[in-house]
Amino acid sequence: MRNRARDTITFGIASAAIILFVGTGGQALQQVIKAMQGNGIGPDNLMVSALLLNVALILLGWRHYRQLVTEVDLHRQAEDQAKQLADRDHLTGFLNRRSLSIAADELITACAARGESVALLMADLDSFKQINDVHGHGVGDNVLQQCARRIAEILPARSLSARIGGDEFACMIPFDSRHPEQLDELASALIEAVALPAQGSELQIDITMSIGIARGDGPLSGGATQATVKALLHSADIAMYHAKRKGRNRYFWFETSMENEMRVRRELEAGIRAGIPLGEFVPYYEQQIDLKTGKLTGFEMLARWKSPNFGIVGPQIFIPVAEDIGLIGQMSEGLIAQALQDAKAWDPALTLSVNISPIQFRDPWFSQKLLKLLVEANFPPKRLEIEITESCLHENVGAVRTLLASLKNQGIRISLDDFGTGYSSFSQLSELPIDSIKIDRSFVQKLTSGGDNATIVRAISTMGAGMGLPITAEGIESEEVLKELRTFGDFKGQGYLYGMPEPADETHKRLADLNLLAVPSEPFSATTAQQDRKAAAG
Repeated sequence: MRNRARDTITFGIASAAIILFVGTGGQALQQVIKAMQGNGIGPDNLMVSALLLNVALILLGWRHYRQLVTEVDLHRQAEDQAKQLADRDHLTGFLNRRSLSIAADELITACAARGESVALLMADLDSFKQINDVHGHGVGDNVLQQCARRIAEILPARSLSARIGGDEFACMIPFDSRHPEQLDELASALIEAVALPAQGSELQIDITMSIGIARGDGPLSGGATQATVKALLHSADIAMYHAKRKGRNRYFWFETSMENEMRVRRELEAGIRAGIPLGEFVPYYEQQIDLKTGKLTGFEMLARWKSPNFGIVGPQIFIPVAEDIGLIGQMSEGLIAQALQDAKAWDPALTLSVNISPIQFRDPWFSQKLLKLLVEANFPPKRLEIEITESCLHENVGAVRTLLASLKNQGIRISLDDFGTGYSSFSQLSELPIDSIKIDRSFVQKLTSGGDNATIVRAISTMGAGMGLPITAEGIESEEVLKELRTFGDFKGQGYLYGMPEPADETHKRLADLNLLAVPSEPFSATTAQQDRKAAAG
């Protein structure tokens, strides 16, 4: 307010000085001209002083005017920069979520006037959190910038691009509704471009992207009939998560059936979060048999979810969800702790096998956590076997080797599960401290149906014998398969031929009937066992 009053006064003084300069300057100039012609004596000193004062005031006013113009320019630039920061993502230069809504509304209106349709592509980088966790946020930011540049280079003219989350991008695309295949081609091109290795400092980082597509003239979530930005975003988001569940690094168009799947998925997530602390996840046990002697050698622990809403749920349903929401470690540790307490009552010659998720192998403290569980349960490490899948070997071979060596040094045995379905090489098997391998059930179950399955099983058997690695065959469900397996060598086996996986109390009863308990005990009670486990956990 004070500056505005000062500017007004300065402007008034400068204006008055200009008026006086015109008056005095004209008169003084006439006297100067007459004096030069010899017709006068020139202007007096007072008039010259007044003229010089007017000139000084005019220059002062001009200087202040220039300062004022500069301040206005700077203020306008600051406003433009503030608007840019408010409308744009600072890292990628894309629109942010708020500005996307405004720009997308305008684009929808413009496309409707031109007889065009709009589609929204929701893209999410797969496993981006792992990049930040392993390489740091600086490398992660660099990867985001590279992905954003690749997306911008491919999008057609008049498209909108926005970063609406940590690793989520939304693109609004005008298109001719008669040629939706253009969007298929665009989505494929985006996935292919992002899949090129990203350079992070001296690192080369592989990354993939999942995309969901919703079109304004197609089905929308919630039964929406109008292509609003909100409806398109929600529909494309559902399609994108569907793409992730179907294996990632792909795209899907939104379909109304996906909405029901998403609802069930959210119910599963909520149930898992609530069920872990309530002890709803329990171990079941599947027998492992020496095929040569028929002797029981141990059990594999398989997780089951006793859900009050869904009933008994198998691991193929809840394990992927628990991995996605970051709870697989907590769930697995709880299950292993229960299994160790159960197995303490078994004959000491019986082993316990547990499956470990590849996600858990990213935890640098996993081996310490597992050893802590063994100490708390007072369970001999030599009786425990952990089963890892081949996908674990492709996460970070160096880190996996170190972790496995740490476990092996404590006496824990390591088994490579589902062998034959991944990409393990002979060199990896020889370099890693693997104690045994398990043939995937997909080969065993079809062993008697011809084809290449017998050849594959024979090759694995020969390799195992040559490397001194015992072999366990999964999925034995008939006497014919069992007979065929025995021709390949000395295997251990498991499968429904020997019985379905059983809860702890039924397993205890089975062992009691076989006289394979550690010590004579009272009849097993699942409730008592659970109380014992809680007491052991402190």
